[in-house]
Amino acid sequence: MLIAFEGLDQSGKETQAQQLRERLREAGRRVRLLSFPDYGTSIGEEIARALAGERDYGPDVMQLLFVANRYERREAIAEWVAGGLILLCDRYRASSIAYGEAQGLDTAWLEDIQRFLPVPDLTIFIDIAPETAVKRKARDRDKYERDLELLGGVRRSYTRQAVQQGWLLLDGERSKEQIAEDVFAAVAARVGLS
Repeated sequence: MLIAFEGLDQSGKETQAQQLRERLREAGRRVRLLSFPDYGTSIGEEIARALAGERDYGPDVMQLLFVANRYERREAIAEWVAGGLILLCDRYRASSIAYGEAQGLDTAWLEDIQRFLPVPDLTIFIDIAPETAVKRKARDRDKYERDLELLGGVRRSYTRQAVQQGWLLLDGERSKEQIAEDVFAAVAARVGLS
């Protein structure tokens, strides 16, 4: 099973994915967590430079880099899921659509360039306001995290995608514990845990 966690930075994606991984392991399930961008690859290093302002790429090139970074892991993702692993992704395909749409890129193109990536079995969208993201991380924000107007557009895209595709949409303004219970309940039902 492939489960993607989506949302703005500071929404709690990583925290919730880590907590879910631990709960599923305690229940005897094989689980792995991936985070995108994966800064441990050459493409990931280039993404890090661009987000820090050391490179100046247009929105289309940035999304191509993000998508290429996921393609670097495509074969491994397919193998892990086929082998019975529950794979949790902190960001995945939908993030390129959300950020790309917010920057005026064509949605059909953003979907098309990712068509060969495995499709998530479940996408969990942890929704927070852009202002909440800023409050949770006041310093050392990258160029996307500093742009409230962009983040508003990203949030609108995520919300549209969630409604159209039937994602699990959670209020990320609540406590970590409340969110974790909702995440675990949804996943437990899908993997046959009580």
